[in-house]
Amino acid sequence: MLRPPLRAGQARRAAAARSTNQHHGAAHQVTTNSDEARGAALLRRLVVLEPGEAPAVLASLVTLFCTFSSYAILRPVRDALGVTSGLEKIPYLFWGVFFVMLLLQPVYGWLTSRFARSVFLPWVYGFFILNLLAFWGWFHLQADHTWIARSYYVWVSVFNLFVVAAFWSLMADVFSREQAVRLFGFIWAGASAGGLIGPFIDRLLAVPLGAINLLPISAALLFVGLLLMMRVIRWQRSQGALADAAGAAVPRAERGVGGGVLAAFAQVGRSPYLIGIAVFVFFMTWVTTFLYLQQQSFVASVYHSADERARFFATIDFWVQATSLVLQSLLFSRLFKRFGMRALLVSVPLMMVGAYALYALVPTFMVLNWVYGARRVADYAITRPCRDSLFTVVSREEKYQAKSLIDTFAYRGGDALSGSLYKALTGGLGFGHGAIGWLGAAVAALWAVLALTLGRAFQQRAGTVPERKLPASVRVRA
Repeated sequence: MLRPPLRAGQARRAAAARSTNQHHGAAHQVTTNSDEARGAALLRRLVVLEPGEAPAVLASLVTLFCTFSSYAILRPVRDALGVTSGLEKIPYLFWGVFFVMLLLQPVYGWLTSRFARSVFLPWVYGFFILNLLAFWGWFHLQADHTWIARSYYVWVSVFNLFVVAAFWSLMADVFSREQAVRLFGFIWAGASAGGLIGPFIDRLLAVPLGAINLLPISAALLFVGLLLMMRVIRWQRSQGALADAAGAAVPRAERGVGGGVLAAFAQVGRSPYLIGIAVFVFFMTWVTTFLYLQQQSFVASVYHSADERARFFATIDFWVQATSLVLQSLLFSRLFKRFGMRALLVSVPLMMVGAYALYALVPTFMVLNWVYGARRVADYAITRPCRDSLFTVVSREEKYQAKSLIDTFAYRGGDALSGSLYKALTGGLGFGHGAIGWLGAAVAALWAVLALTLGRAFQQRAGTVPERKLPASVRVRA
């Protein structure tokens, strides 16, 4: 049935209503665009940002925030349980972590060789989410927590390295070398922000809820991180589609990287550059482990209950992450731009030579806490962003497989060997605090020499490896 024609007054009113609706819609669009522009402008005050990067950078930042918040809830409890199970057992727990890494690395290699990252990264995160819930149930079902605590200590150490290694493998694949030097320090700030939230949750909820009941909260944060990681993957997929439409050559990422379950070992073995990174990580773990075990020894003598130790470790973690957050979000990209990779890479080893020498001369609990705190801040704010940037000049296969091997297997192998050496030196040979301090200074000096060499190798590769960039015609404004 046809509608009767509108009268002149009705037509004018209808036209006015349509005009009003269009005006409101346009105003809403202008407001939305204005809010987005203000958000992008605020982000550019914190980091050197190019058009089109804001969505991926923010999603990456919050992904790491959720991932590290999840871990930071678990870490103080792990360290407290480590002391409770006996200081002499900690080096053995390090070896337990190493052997678990040895078993899991081929599995991770198989996943990366056969499946696209949009498939295997959710598997990695989902595996650890289920593990957290399983530990929560196990703690409630069994009264004697001795072996649960030891298993938990090993598991948390494995969890931290695998989920963070998986995340940074993705980052090294998503962002180009030029983007990495600008953005990785800022993205790493998500870890420090998460490191603030985790200890805060521990201090606030551990007593009323019980430390064990924090595990489901950690699992929920990791699940949110998984969802945001998928957003980053979709962003790169959309950029690849834009590049295809413009006729640009952008690497295909939605496939397995190939190779076999042990491909990472071959990749590292035939590359002097990757061997250099592995030895760099090895020295780094020795410098850190000596301080960690010294602190554990002091804490065991000062605090006599697991709750007091957990509170102490949570407090230290909070201030370490707060300081790291400021340095990462405001300074790293600018320091990198001013001084370059080589200077930043060697700065922390040189700092640790002096810090260990100070501890050798004044071996007190207060000095140890300051030295170890400075070491951890420097690790989060400088060493880790630099170390992750080193992988932007290697092949995609090496970013996923060799990087994971170095970040997990080599890292925990260094922990295990340095922990056993510490036990032999302090137990069998009677090394005191001063002797450990001078030994640490010597290891840090070797670390500095290697850092200089590795920084030079990175610069050489950066000059020969072509950048992976989208053409300007396919960039979308932030």
